[in-house]
This record gives sequence, structure tokens and C-alpha cells, in this order.
Amino acid sequence: MITLSLAEIAEIVGGQSYDIPDPAVTVTGPVVIDSREVAPGSLFAAFAGERVDGHDYAVRAVEAGAAAVLAARPVGVPAIVVDDVVGALGALARAVVERLGTTVVGLTGSAGKTSTKDLIAQLLQRKGPTVWTPGSLNNEIGLPVTALTATAETEHLVLEMGARGVGHIHYLANLTPPRIGLVLNVGSAHLGEFGSREAIAQAKGELVEVLPEDGCAVLNADDPLVRAMASRTKARVLLFGEAPEADVRGEKVRMTADGRPAFELHTPTGCSDVTMRLYGEHHVSNALAAAAVAHELGMSVTEIAEALSEAGTLSRWRMEVTERPDGVTVVNDAYNANPESMRAALRALAAMGQARGADGGRTWAVLGPMAELGDASLAEHDAVGRLAVRLNVSKLVAVGGREASWLQLGAYNEGSWGEESVHVSDAQAAVDLLRSELRPGDVVLVKASRSVGLEKVALALLENSTEGEVAGR
Repeated sequence: MITLSLAEIAEIVGGQSYDIPDPAVTVTGPVVIDSREVAPGSLFAAFAGERVDGHDYAVRAVEAGAAAVLAARPVGVPAIVVDDVVGALGALARAVVERLGTTVVGLTGSAGKTSTKDLIAQLLQRKGPTVWTPGSLNNEIGLPVTALTATAETEHLVLEMGARGVGHIHYLANLTPPRIGLVLNVGSAHLGEFGSREAIAQAKGELVEVLPEDGCAVLNADDPLVRAMASRTKARVLLFGEAPEADVRGEKVRMTADGRPAFELHTPTGCSDVTMRLYGEHHVSNALAAAAVAHELGMSVTEIAEALSEAGTLSRWRMEVTERPDGVTVVNDAYNANPESMRAALRALAAMGQARGADGGRTWAVLGPMAELGDASLAEHDAVGRLAVRLNVSKLVAVGGREASWLQLGAYNEGSWGEESVHVSDAQAAVDLLRSELRPGDVVLVKASRSVGLEKVALALLENSTEGEVAGR
């Protein structure tokens, strides 16, 4: 981050210095929340979590080279003590970003945030030095930590913003005020927490409310709840999507034989063809959103189309397609799941199976529970099970407890009466089943909410298969 003295940091966060022999010592390394990641000159932020208290690692952090610790109590080593470490971290991020003057792009949505953020990052890197949220560190701790990795050379700061309730996006957006705010969609993710899609829209729209008059709200023209957010911002509005009135538009959308999206990209400066390396039709909307941001920042349609056609995945376990040496293809999309992303992943699986033709292998959907759906959970799991049958997925393996049984029940009620679907208790049972039945040419999709940990299935299937080729990366 930008070089600051400990005295300056203490003033910014309203903290009190303890055991600091020289307040003029500067923080020249990254701000970290894990003592194992400390580098010389770091600032170690100590949090008291449910399982681990970072204050217990303060001495270790300083011994590893940290200039000081940001803490809630004195820790016996150089420290800046504050009442609220999370709030102090946010205040520090805001001060640093304001000093840097970098262009901040904030994005949110119910589905596709991380994939779209990765696409935006790959586009903007072609224009200048870019920092972006690693993985899904999109909360009140992850966002400021990411922002504090920016330097004086950083031209673009791309920050993913998540929400667990009303007010969260507003808080995050005010930590690092964006000039460009992108809202992807309003879906069913976290429906159990918010209660309705309208409440989700209210929360997601907080992003465009904080944009300045000279800013730009990038909104999905294909989602009525997102499109309606235009009335909630004083910024200029740029629409993306497949709707005719979208400013950045996809036309002639199609899928390649192996399940990758292709389309004609139209922007106010012209049009160009895009064929993506990523798998799944849902990436069309993600790509158009990224293209809209890139257009706003001055990239030509040719540059955008070329970058989109070359872009891969930057974050793990999101439609990671790996072909094993024996010809089995494993699609690891197990980082998270909601009804919209489940449907998109199943359609991608079906397209990959169709690409192999009549002589190809079978398609396997290894699916686990979708969390935080509230009263809609039974209906949504049932619908996913039914969709697997309608798409002619060869085998459905529902993994877990009650929700998994609903997945299988949906498949059964849709006509899966033979051995097309099975319910197993846990990830190990799924691995045992797959290892005994997979054969060359089969395609296996693995997907569930993050809390389920179903990536263990995909990783187990890829053990001793390191020579496999990873596609879309």
C-alpha cells in the first residue's frame, strides 16, 4: 500500500500507540490478517474470531517483520490500539484510496460476481495496472484488505461487494467510493436472509446510490429489478445485456459445439465477434457486464472482444474444466451455488455432453444443497432435480441430507425412475460411487453451496491425474 508512518496510521484510525519506540517508522508492506502472510514492513490486523484470536499471534507477526499490529488491546509489541479493528481497517482503506486517486469499480449481484470480477480484471489489465478482489473476499474485512494492496501505480481497483442484509453494500461502497458501479442481477441467493427478491434488489441497489454525478451505473437491461435501479442514482446509466436497448449488447448468441459461449459484441463504438474459453451460457451476461465497464474506461470494441476471447478463470472451483488422462472430464464448480447458477451449470453440462455426440460418454451431475433459501428451499431443490432430467443428464448424484433428498425427489417426479438418480450421504460416498462407475468420455459436474465442501469430490477425482489438461484457465 501507499507508504504511511505509524503516527499517520494512528491518526487516520483514531488509535492509541503502544510500545512503539519510533512513530515515524513506516508501513511499507501489505496489510494482512494472517500472521503467516506477514512480510517485512507489514501491518498485521488482529481480529478475535470464533475459533482463533489474532491477538495471540501478534508477537509472531512482529518477529516475522511486521512494523506494528492493529489491535483491540495492547499485545506487548508495537501496536495501534482501537475500539473496533474492522472499522479502523475500513477507515485506513478509505484514506489510502482517496490519496491514490485510482479509478474504483464496485460490483455486486446475486450470481456471477466473482466470475465477472475476474473478467473485468483481465480486460483492464490490458489498459493499465489493476488490483482486484482475490476469490470472494467481498465483505467488511476482505474489501479493505484488497484495497490496501493498491499502490501509486494502480490505475484500476476492482472490488466485489457482497451483502448479508440491507445496509451492507452501502457500508462497503463508502469505504472505497466507486466511480463505476455495476449491478449484475437480482436472484434467489440469500433469499432466506432477505425474505424477497425485492428486498435483495433494495440492498444491491445501494451501490448505485453512492455513485457521484460524474460516475457511471452499469446496469443489466435484461433484469427488470436491476434496470429499475436507474431511478436510484444520480450517475449516468450504461445498460448491458441482450435487450435491443442495451448500450453494450450481445447479439447472435450461441454455444459452440463443446459448450462455450459465442456472440457478436456491440458497443457504441462498433461491433466484434467473441468466442469465449469459459464454459456455460451464463458467461454471456458476465462478459457483457465486463465489456460495459471496459467500454466506459475507454477500451475499443476490438480490444474488449480480443480480451474476452482469451480470458480464463482467476478464481478456483468456478467451472474449472479438467480432462483426466483417461478421458473423464471433471467440472469443478463447487465454490458456491444458488438456483440461478445451478441451472446455468446444468445447461453447460448438457451442452458439453451433446458436443460429444451419441458415441460420447455420460453426463454426471453431482449436486449438493443450496444454502440460505429459506421457505423457497424445497421448491428450488425440487426444480433443480427436475431440470437435470429435462436436460437429459445421464446421472444425478444428490449428496447430503434433507436438501439432497429434495433434489432426488424432483428428479424422480420428473421421470427419473431407474438408476438415473441416486442419493448418497456425503462426499466420500459420492467419490466411492464415481470411482467405481466412471468410464472414459464421461463428464462430471460437481456443484453445491460453499458450506457443503463438495469440492472434495472433484479434487478426489483428480488425484493422480495431474497430467490432465485444465481448460478455460
